[in-house]
Amino acid sequence: MINPLVMTSPKKFGDDIAKATGDRKGVRITVKLTIQNRQAQTEVVPSASALIVKALKELPRDRKKQKNIKHSGSITFDEIVSIARQMRHRSSARERSGTIKEILGTAQSEGCSVDGRHPHDIIDDINSGAVECPAS
Repeated sequence: MINPLVMTSPKKFGDDIAKATGDRKGVRITVKLTIQNRQAQTEVVPSASALIVKALKELPRDRKKQKNIKHSGSITFDEIVSIARQMRHRSSARERSGTIKEILGTAQSEGCSVDGRHPHDIIDDINSGAVECPAS
């Protein structure tokens, strides 16, 4: 039995992946390959940390040379909400506020701040009701 993937060129797979991920240099991302009738389609599956680093607008880095970077920038709460909208389908939270808290936790682990504040302070404000999460 001939493997159907052998019929298509691995170089074409690599070129498709490079074209799909060209704007995300230096960030680890997940790529979904869908193969149908010996034709491969590439799709970039965004992760929360990749979207946060992209929102920070930092320069691309070489992952082999620079390890364990803490991102010291600040992003707005509106950007957190837009990232939560993109990640909603992959979230395990029941409500949008839970997804926003997941993204804030990722921002905390990345080392960045949200509107000049520590992300966990905003999580505490969401839990106490001082910050209102948008419903849609």
